[in-house]
Amino acid sequence: MEITTMSQAMQLHAQILKASNQQNQNLSKLFTFSALSPSGDLSYARLILDSFPAPNSYYYNTMIRAYSQSSDPIQALLLFLPMLEDPTHHTPRPDKFTYPFLLKSCARLRLTHEGKQLHGLIVKSGLEWDRYIQHSLIHMYCLSGESALAYTVFDRMPDRDVVSWTSMIDGLVEDGRPIEAIRLFEQMVDDGVEVNDATVVSVLRACAETGALGVGSRVHGVVEGRGIGLKANVSSALIDMYAKCGCIKSARQVFDDIVDKDVFAWTAMISGLASHGHCQDAIDLFSKMQGCGIKPDERTMTAVLSACRNAGQVAEGYAYLRSMQNEYGVRPTIQHYGCMVDLLARAGHLKEAEEFIRKMPIEPDVVMCRNLIWACKVHKDTERAERLIIHLRQLKMGSNDSGSYVLIGNVYASAGKWHDKARVRELMKQKGLVKPPGFSRIELDGEIHEFAVGDSGHSEAETIYRKLEEIEDNLRKEGYDPKLSEVLLEIDDEEKAFQLSHHSEKLALAFGLIRTSPGSEIRIVKNLRSCENCHAVMKLISKVYQREIIMRDRIRFHHFKNGDCSCRDYW
Repeated sequence: MEITTMSQAMQLHAQILKASNQQNQNLSKLFTFSALSPSGDLSYARLILDSFPAPNSYYYNTMIRAYSQSSDPIQALLLFLPMLEDPTHHTPRPDKFTYPFLLKSCARLRLTHEGKQLHGLIVKSGLEWDRYIQHSLIHMYCLSGESALAYTVFDRMPDRDVVSWTSMIDGLVEDGRPIEAIRLFEQMVDDGVEVNDATVVSVLRACAETGALGVGSRVHGVVEGRGIGLKANVSSALIDMYAKCGCIKSARQVFDDIVDKDVFAWTAMISGLASHGHCQDAIDLFSKMQGCGIKPDERTMTAVLSACRNAGQVAEGYAYLRSMQNEYGVRPTIQHYGCMVDLLARAGHLKEAEEFIRKMPIEPDVVMCRNLIWACKVHKDTERAERLIIHLRQLKMGSNDSGSYVLIGNVYASAGKWHDKARVRELMKQKGLVKPPGFSRIELDGEIHEFAVGDSGHSEAETIYRKLEEIEDNLRKEGYDPKLSEVLLEIDDEEKAFQLSHHSEKLALAFGLIRTSPGSEIRIVKNLRSCENCHAVMKLISKVYQREIIMRDRIRFHHFKNGDCSCRDYW
């Protein structure tokens, strides 16, 4: 009997109980369905497990697996504890099928200490050479920010297969080390290991993160040469990579070449168009997607609302948010409400955005409040910003949420309240919080170069700074006057001008002008939002040097050309 609903499972269970046959094979089937099926019921599966006087390892491992994939993965570890007790307690001992899902739970919960304890138990059990367990250890350590330990497991593997390499590459991407992931992929190819679609998807994510268009294009060549480009997950990853590397035309080419487009491909393309400021094209493509009978999901609606946000289309944003559940069966999440708040805030509707947050059916998060506070700072509504800061502090700002404290300090500084900013800085110091460093990346000849503010560590630093001086001289001739108010520090104007001239994207751009041929495009990826001064400088440089500059900041893409920007100064 095939089980497809919980109603069928419960009817079958009733028949088994009536027959008093706990060994019935169907009991195992309905337990597995209840535990693992998207249509199952985890609590019902647990009731079945608890009804056994002495359940075997299959039942325990299946339940642990189900918990590791659930919204409450800590339950997997709690269920595991009795398995370590004396076997007379009628609990099976853990085996090679138990540990991978326990490690997955630790990875999801970032429980590094518990993960290390499990590693110790694995070694004691003689299971450390099981390949599936090794892959799970790599994944767990990377997601816990312990890439060095993941490398130790990886390096000790006597026989690494494609899954081993992919686990390490994917883990590095998850741990925020995309450049290392790309290097490892290149080593994998040099070692003659055959890549699969999972490997390609992981390295394309790394290319998208870093803006490594050259590497991504070479990966595309590998995909076509080995015949895995037709897989849906690879096609969507290619669209995402090209879009995030600033090459929206190539993304569209990949999209148009897909014969049978799934929701992920449509979503990747809509999101890419929105991020590049082609907002009406994104909305038109969404309409076409509906015409093809493809049902949007949560991510699709986030992409559509992002298009409205980047275009300042308030009425359209409200319409899509209202229609989500009724027309598309998608319940709005914090991401969707966050897009709407950001849309209102950027459009200058600060009071309406604050009211929207107050009336939302779910609690606001830190990111949502930060975006509105930032908008208050931009629109110089200090009174509202300070009121929202009180609300932000009432939310659970994470122990590593330095961004919120930096924003609060900047709001006080922009209002000239230096004493309050100093108080925030002292609080950060007490909590051990450090402002996340701003950096910009540029890929040249297949190599990724990373610059921080005032960076002097690059091998060509002297040449770069000479180029910066030349650029500033040329910009002054065009009437450039640095916006010193962007520097929220108590320092003199000369030092403020020095600070502004050495922002990371300017260093990356100077290096790009040195190393690329006249007239060619320059692509830069920045991890933070671009400041107004750098935005103005980029526009002017595109005109003076006759270059198209494509820059991705934390919010969106900016295409600078002939003194203008594709965002129309709306970001």
